[in-house]
Amino acid sequence: MTATPLPTIKFLQRPTSDAWVEQALADLDTILLDHSHCERKAAGVAMNLMFRYPSSTKLVRTLTAIAQEELEHFEQVNQWLERRGIALAPLSAPPYAAGLKAEIRPQEPHRMLDSLLVSGLIEARSHERLGLLAQYCPEPELAQFYRGLMASEARHYGIYWTLATTYFEREEVAQRLEQLATIESNLLATLYPQPRIHS
Repeated sequence: MTATPLPTIKFLQRPTSDAWVEQALADLDTILLDHSHCERKAAGVAMNLMFRYPSSTKLVRTLTAIAQEELEHFEQVNQWLERRGIALAPLSAPPYAAGLKAEIRPQEPHRMLDSLLVSGLIEARSHERLGLLAQYCPEPELAQFYRGLMASEARHYGIYWTLATTYFEREEVAQRLEQLATIESNLLATLYPQPRIHS
């Protein structure tokens, strides 16, 4: 198949391949299970940042809302799993998230900046891929579900960018984002052998 390109997603250097779309559509049950893990982890990331930077008032207030929304999405995906008779179960993780987290510099304030930008990149890729699922999923109701989540993911990656530019100079943010976006694209250059949201 040849996927009709979605509008270019801000921050992403390379679009998702047709091979990922084909792989995902061939095993939507596994994609849903992995999506559940992704929403849970996204809530955890937001909460961890709140605990790490408790005196950053705007960050705490903003990420409180994101964590709550990610948990709502976690519950919604789990309802889909229950409808399809899919039990919650662990899945092997592709190298994507670990590869990005390995680029987070350990010393502050670099750690805060990198953490926000890595989170933003992951949300941007989620937005793109949920959009592809919404566009090509052969099950209309499930496609509509993914379509409904797209706006949230777009808002989330915009929020992480806004937080980065709140606490750091815009030029520094842009330079570091470009570096991390290159790594993000390279991590997806080789398709993971099993279907995952970020493979």
